[in-house]
Amino acid sequence: MADKYLLRVTAGPSYEPTSHQVVAVNSGTPTPINSTLCTASISVRIQNYRGLLHGSPSTSSYFSHPPHTRDQYSISFSFVPHRSINGESLVFGNDFEHPVRDRIPPGFSAAFQIVKWAIDPGLDGDVYADKPYLYGNALSSINVLSIGPKVGRGGPEAMEPEQEETITEGGFEGGQELRESLNIPGNASARQKWFLGGQDRLKNWQWESGRLYKADFFNPYLDFNGEQYPSSLEIPEIDNAIIAEFALKLPGFSLKVLGYLGGEDYLRYVLKDKDTGEVLFVVVFTLLPKDQVERDETETANSGKSTAETSEDPGRRTFDSQVDDVD
Repeated sequence: MADKYLLRVTAGPSYEPTSHQVVAVNSGTPTPINSTLCTASISVRIQNYRGLLHGSPSTSSYFSHPPHTRDQYSISFSFVPHRSINGESLVFGNDFEHPVRDRIPPGFSAAFQIVKWAIDPGLDGDVYADKPYLYGNALSSINVLSIGPKVGRGGPEAMEPEQEETITEGGFEGGQELRESLNIPGNASARQKWFLGGQDRLKNWQWESGRLYKADFFNPYLDFNGEQYPSSLEIPEIDNAIIAEFALKLPGFSLKVLGYLGGEDYLRYVLKDKDTGEVLFVVVFTLLPKDQVERDETETANSGKSTAETSEDPGRRTFDSQVDDVD
């Protein structure tokens, strides 16, 4: 049954799980990220959310806004790079620690073409690699991009968006003028197509050191809290309830994503410099067995320490064991 699992979202400045903190989903309270490469602030919203932290709202007013009434989730973020990054180099997408080549489903090529048509025409990757990845250039993959002012390394007042903020395409405090000087279209879809129109446009762009950027990535196709239904796949090591989660529901095609991730029960998003391999931030969506979370909480209570006083939050051991080969 799907209610055997709880979804947890964590974020951090690297792939290393110990660098992550639990994201307060749908709370309107952003998660701060600080690293040598950037200062960032991340908000995650999931429709029909059920997971950690306990008591998290099941939805967000974000999904009542007309552009988002059909969306299933959003990863919105503000960030200030600490060094300039060329437009060709910054990518956003998914990657994995272990091969999944033996589990590529029939029809994957067709599904990938649908993804490129429906979500990101610039998406590229290698699912047959030892460490598979699917990345899109940030300038064309991100649904909404707003350019802000120069703020140095960024402080809390610059980084934290207002509660339930819906980011809009454009610029502010000098950012709009910068867009116009570079002839970047003001419309989001037009901007995405414009950057897909030629490598020179990417090369000529710099994610400037010390400049504030705000972005939002969302779509209606990935369902983190899928309906309960029996799996037609015979994958004994994957519980059918897990397969019911993380369902990719494309026009004319549906794929139970986790059944093909080599037994892993997490999905990872990363913003990174593909040329150097440096990570700006990582967001991980993990399905935890509910009974394991309850056991961890009981053990913590019996030890006389609150969860906040321990370095290991509920389910951390499960999480660490899943990401055991990090860079």
